[in-house]
Amino acid sequence: MRRQWRVWALANRFHGGSAARPGLGYTAEVITLAIDTSERRGSVAVRKEGRRAAVRRHESSEDYSSWLLPAVGACLAEAGVGMAGVDLLGVCTGPGSFTGVRVGLTTVKAWAEVHGKKVVGVSRLEATAQCAEAQAPFVAACYDAQRGQMFAAMYRRKNGGLERVEEEMVIEAASFLRMVTEEARRERIAWVTLDPELITGVEGWESRADIGDSMQRVEGDLADKIGEIGEERAGKQQFTDPLELDANYVRRPDAEIFWKGPATGHGR
Repeated sequence: MRRQWRVWALANRFHGGSAARPGLGYTAEVITLAIDTSERRGSVAVRKEGRRAAVRRHESSEDYSSWLLPAVGACLAEAGVGMAGVDLLGVCTGPGSFTGVRVGLTTVKAWAEVHGKKVVGVSRLEATAQCAEAQAPFVAACYDAQRGQMFAAMYRRKNGGLERVEEEMVIEAASFLRMVTEEARRERIAWVTLDPELITGVEGWESRADIGDSMQRVEGDLADKIGEIGEERAGKQQFTDPLELDANYVRRPDAEIFWKGPATGHGR
């Protein structure tokens, strides 16, 4: 009964228990804890009143298994809240490293169960794309996946939002550039990435730049954007069941590749 009441109370806060921030779809009272452990440039963020209150970047080689909890504790302390005061957990579901993504998802699943928190899982590529500042018809989001490849996805602007053109993929930079060029043709693309040099160093980029494509570097603190997307979805009651919270690795784990051999295609 108590757990049911907590769920009802949280839903009520997202749907008008107090004055809502215009256009955001959630109330100013909501406190969100968001984490991104998908690769080495991860982060943790706490959001209050619809904006960032604290952030910690993963800027060392320390494993997430030992870095995450102290970073969360430091963020909560800086924001002046405890876990009991957190309303929503936003978590990156990948794509990224097998170990990193797994640490983040396992931790959030435990918090959701122990503390009775609502959860929203968010793609890191979507969070990257949502950072796009240029108002081009298309958005291309990508970042380094190692082994000469990148995690990538293409979106088109539609009805004030972003619609993914194809499934998220792991692909060589030159192949991704060709793919989005075939789709966009001579329409402009807003490129958003943690690793601009992987695209700008590819043959064919200058032709895209001549069309008017923009290249925007985002830094390694995407947890805040993950939390923002989570709040927007929570305002529409689009929560993720913690029991069904799953990783999108895009590329198979190393152990599976070793035993079964490389996949065909571009890793979708």
